[in-house]
Amino acid sequence: MAGTDRSRRPAKTTAAAGDGPVIILVHPQLGENIGMAARAMLNCGLGALRLVNPRTGWPNPHAEAPAAGAAAVLDAAQVFDTVEAAVADLQVVYAATARPRDLVKPVVTPRRAAEEMRARAAAGVRVGVLFGREAKGLDNDDVALADAVLSVPLNPGFASLNLAQAVFAVAYEWFQAGDATPPADLPVPKDTRPATKAELAALFEHLEGELDACGFLRVREKRPIMVRNLRTAIQRAGLTEQEVRTLRGVITCMVRPRRSS
Repeated sequence: MAGTDRSRRPAKTTAAAGDGPVIILVHPQLGENIGMAARAMLNCGLGALRLVNPRTGWPNPHAEAPAAGAAAVLDAAQVFDTVEAAVADLQVVYAATARPRDLVKPVVTPRRAAEEMRARAAAGVRVGVLFGREAKGLDNDDVALADAVLSVPLNPGFASLNLAQAVFAVAYEWFQAGDATPPADLPVPKDTRPATKAELAALFEHLEGELDACGFLRVREKRPIMVRNLRTAIQRAGLTEQEVRTLRGVITCMVRPRRSS
């Protein structure tokens, strides 16, 4: 639909205020799709776009026309080599996927996710949403980095969305939830804050290094699955920064007698 009223002042993107979810496109294939995703974002007041290793590089002139005036989103887009780097400073991440997964993670609709994201934004928590490749979506390793799976309820016989449609479905619910009262079941840390993905990654590396050292992860074929399951279980706890530091201290204390013997 057309319909930009140029006589009205454009709405300020929530990215400028730092409270909107970061939209992360993982290995996007076409510049045109990035442009259309940027347009969908700006329709709903979002401006923080991150690209993970886009196939045709960045910037891409093919993104400009499909963005239809959302040049500010494209100009501010950040590029990362890995998903881990793209989410490192975030504290809560959703993985948008319609495919069933073996990972044990909460599954939420865009509407429920929007309510949660609004509440978390009010508490100063930084949130991001991962969107996968146009052809095959997100890998299991990508989903393993997320705290919850975000799934759009559609016709089960044909649930396929293009990249821009998927971004719009999530961004629209965020925009519509703007006047919603944050649910009371999301605790707000007082003496600490939710751990960032970088802090959790450091915890994972610490734990996995010690598990390698003691032989727990010695079966090479099973190691990737065991590591993924451990990370999923730990992330499900919603750890704070203080809890991460405490757990790292516990790990250090537990291995000290072994190392000194």
